[in-house]
Amino acid sequence: MTTLEDRPNTALLVVDVQKGVMAVSHEAGTVVANVGVLVTKARRAGVPVVWIQHSDEGMARGSDGWQYVPELTRAETEPLVEKSFPDSFEDTTLEQVLAGLGVGRLVVSGAQTDVCIRSTLHGALARGYDATLVSDAHTTEDLTEWGAPPPPQVIAHTNLYWRFHTAPGRTAGTVTTEEVDFGTGS
Repeated sequence: MTTLEDRPNTALLVVDVQKGVMAVSHEAGTVVANVGVLVTKARRAGVPVVWIQHSDEGMARGSDGWQYVPELTRAETEPLVEKSFPDSFEDTTLEQVLAGLGVGRLVVSGAQTDVCIRSTLHGALARGYDATLVSDAHTTEDLTEWGAPPPPQVIAHTNLYWRFHTAPGRTAGTVTTEEVDFGTGS
């Protein structure tokens, strides 16, 4: 139901599942395993997997922490979009990559729930994409020291509000890793 004309395809976004991010993330092993399942499902269905990789002062491009976790391997034919802002669309090539693939619908996974995942979801919807969050394939670090809720609450709250998020002519929502069926569009 995307508002982007002639963009019937779906893509899986794998956002910032990098060593430095996942080293401090809640239930990282489970989330990485679920993202791995999603990547396998997407590849089997011929759905593009688009890898997003963050860098900033705390995670320098090329550093060990900047690298993707070893459990996930990007195929050389799969696009890699480098970013330095939370919204994966902001000042990146993501829109051009998706346009070239005819993508109007995104399935989103990765980290960090309360920063890059939320920003990317909202950025996608604002740009006309349908955006589905995989509820058990995103995570965040513990930021309670700075007043944030504990990670399980951040994740649950994001899943709750995204499940019911709406915009004219676009769909949002959540599914579990098990429920994702790229062959049927969910």
